[in-house]
Amino acid sequence: MTTINHTAVSHTIFRLLGIPGLEDQHVWISIPFFVSYVITLLGNSLLICIILTKRSLHEPMYLFLCMLAGADVVLSTCTVPQALAIFWFRAGEISLDRCITQFFIIHCTFMSESGILLVMAFDRYIAICYPLRYTTILTRALIGKIGVTIILRSFCTLFPIVFLLKRLTFCQNNIVPHTFCEHIGLAKYACNDIRVNIWYGFSILMLTVVLDVVLIFVSYVLILRAVFHIPSRDARHKALNTCGSHVCIIVLFYSPAIFTTLTQRFGRHIPPHTHILLANICMLAPPMLNPIIYGIKTKQIREQVVHMLFTKQKSLWLKN
Repeated sequence: MTTINHTAVSHTIFRLLGIPGLEDQHVWISIPFFVSYVITLLGNSLLICIILTKRSLHEPMYLFLCMLAGADVVLSTCTVPQALAIFWFRAGEISLDRCITQFFIIHCTFMSESGILLVMAFDRYIAICYPLRYTTILTRALIGKIGVTIILRSFCTLFPIVFLLKRLTFCQNNIVPHTFCEHIGLAKYACNDIRVNIWYGFSILMLTVVLDVVLIFVSYVLILRAVFHIPSRDARHKALNTCGSHVCIIVLFYSPAIFTTLTQRFGRHIPPHTHILLANICMLAPPMLNPIIYGIKTKQIREQVVHMLFTKQKSLWLKN
């Protein structure tokens, strides 16, 4: 009888509330969301355009950066427009299938970005430790295979969660206090036992993102050991400077995610809207700041941006 009742009231439509407790501030909160999304689209699109059109930037480091910029656009587009629809029009209604699809794309993209950051650390390791073999090791064919492997890793590890969610009966509630769908955030409204969901989610987190962090740390230990064995001070400074942008991106990407995880696990007295704001910062800050950081700290990209902008301004001035 219990199963029949659960089946009878299983929800297929959910309602995203946005940021509960701050509903009256949604219009004001939407301003930084909108501005960050516009900057993300413009900055990453410009970065992709410059890297793909300039042959001098068809090097492994820039091609990996192009992949990261593309993932940033996907991650922002999966979350911010939905949040803005909630803030502006209270359009929080979402079907179960669409909710699962949104979760899948968000987590797939996040995991892919983590993989790209790992590969970028490997790229810096090869460039500094084996400079003469750099272009022969990281060929375009290998870069393409690495990109496909990153996507397949994310897809294959997350795809079983779709079935783990589809098997559940959502009979408890259909009001989701968030701006986007999450795995456990959705599963907790099920009447079934969700221990499999919890343990599988934890295991793939450990085997992918946490493992990526460990391998990135090992890569930079090896890089630093190689750098400090370089006799020339100028050469050491140049080698460390090439890693500066990547280290900034790593800190920016993982720090909010780690802090959010810790507050969700141990910050039981922290207001719910704080957890949701932190989760949104993870989706907003890295995609917006990544192209800015690389644009400022990477000379080749900075020169191309200046050349592109000033050339267009000059041509417009000549026409007038």
